[in-house]
Amino acid sequence: MFESAELGHKLDKETYKKAVTALRADLLEAQFDLKENKKIPVVVLVSGQDGAGKGETINVLYEWMDPRFISTLAFSTPTDEERERPYMWRYWRALPPKGRVGIFAGSWYSGPIHDRIEGDMTQAQMDQRIDQINRFEAMLVNEGALVLKFWFHLTKDGQKRRLKALEKDPHTAWRVTKWNWDRLKTYDQLQVVVGHVLRMTNTPWAPWIIVEGEDDRYRSLTTGKIILDTIRQRLADPDKQVTPVAPPILPNIDGRDVISALDLTHALTKKQYESQLAKWQGRLSELVRDPRFKQRSVICVFEGSDAAGKGGSIRRVTASMDARNYQIVPIAAPTEEERAQPYMWRFWRHVPRVGRFTIFDRSWYGRVLVERVEGFCAEADWLRAYTEINDFEHELSEAGAIIIKFWLQVSKDEQLRRFKEREKIEFKRFKLTDEDWRNREKWDDYHQAVCDMVDRTSSGQAPWTLVEANDKGYARVKVIRTICERLEAALDATLPTTAATPAKGNCRGIKCGKKG
Repeated sequence: MFESAELGHKLDKETYKKAVTALRADLLEAQFDLKENKKIPVVVLVSGQDGAGKGETINVLYEWMDPRFISTLAFSTPTDEERERPYMWRYWRALPPKGRVGIFAGSWYSGPIHDRIEGDMTQAQMDQRIDQINRFEAMLVNEGALVLKFWFHLTKDGQKRRLKALEKDPHTAWRVTKWNWDRLKTYDQLQVVVGHVLRMTNTPWAPWIIVEGEDDRYRSLTTGKIILDTIRQRLADPDKQVTPVAPPILPNIDGRDVISALDLTHALTKKQYESQLAKWQGRLSELVRDPRFKQRSVICVFEGSDAAGKGGSIRRVTASMDARNYQIVPIAAPTEEERAQPYMWRFWRHVPRVGRFTIFDRSWYGRVLVERVEGFCAEADWLRAYTEINDFEHELSEAGAIIIKFWLQVSKDEQLRRFKEREKIEFKRFKLTDEDWRNREKWDDYHQAVCDMVDRTSSGQAPWTLVEANDKGYARVKVIRTICERLEAALDATLPTTAATPAKGNCRGIKCGKKG
């Protein structure tokens, strides 16, 4: 979910100044139209990590827009008066009237996230609150409101850099306290909780907009443009209430994305490849024979560019295992039987039992890749599929499945070289089809579809691993190493079996029986 906000997005000063001049004029015009229309309240939630620029962005919006028609509401610890009323009471009171913009610095999300991290709220209680929030936001939208939810994101290192920079500047040093540094220690825990909350509340009617917060110019311009574009779209037909099926695709203002950011020059020498391959294949062989694996299952998903080496990587993975304990499921066009069922049906039927390892060569992601690009399904179908896929993977994970997803990427030049090589080698010709050449003509469309897929379906429970595959040896080792690392981490978090439980001592910790 956060991958596209960890790429180091930046804008140079000249580009920023040029864009801001037009943006400010357009925002003022849109704000005036909003006021004259008198039908649409705009609710803007500004959330994110400490130091990610929440306050700075609000100040910029006040500078760019007419402050007479904006109100900012800051929420901290509830007052006694607020505690004596239902949780949502203070937010109801602060809602902006039609024709105005209300910016919420801190919102109805702050409390559940804080309480969950502090242990004052169980997962079930938080999910109940999330349900309440989703219904509340749906009501706002049905009443005509435009709801924009921004999460300003920083990596752990980025947050540390931002706090140090703020602390060093005499004008901003006051904003950094010991509390901020203490909060940095809970970064990983915050990511887990926030990832869950954002995924569960990323609704079509009130989607989350995740913006990288380290570069001030990029953050401010992105936020301003999104606010402008959404207000304009809504004003174009203010009376038409059509609930979308999924959050919209967001603009990319600097051309940087999860695929273009990959370093495809990674490579291993033959000696390095053979040594590391043997090492990780041996480790994988041990892990799938670990007694704790009998309580879990593994679902591996392989997607990638044509000729990126999915088959070769799969063969190196299965070489480490007993053929009786794994299954490879190749996915092609659906059969008539499969077309007669809901889209996800044909994948549910291949879900492995515990103690088993299933590899999908292509997968349920076909709906948001080939079906999207080739027009095999309606836009509403592939937009809706992101949520359906996340729900599917969430259910698998909750049942104990370890989900490991790979996208193998090659450059356009390397793909062409491999295509031509396949044409020359007799036993490889069958791999190259007319469809491969047609797909190549839509390279840019597939590129965008992959970036959207990663952004919308990479979760804490089922993250994507992007594999630089120009060098086949490097790609194969990275795949097997990733499987080992994910599997080992999951097994360490699995309670030991009865047979392995020591007779003495307290074994309730998740690392019982292991050194350290």
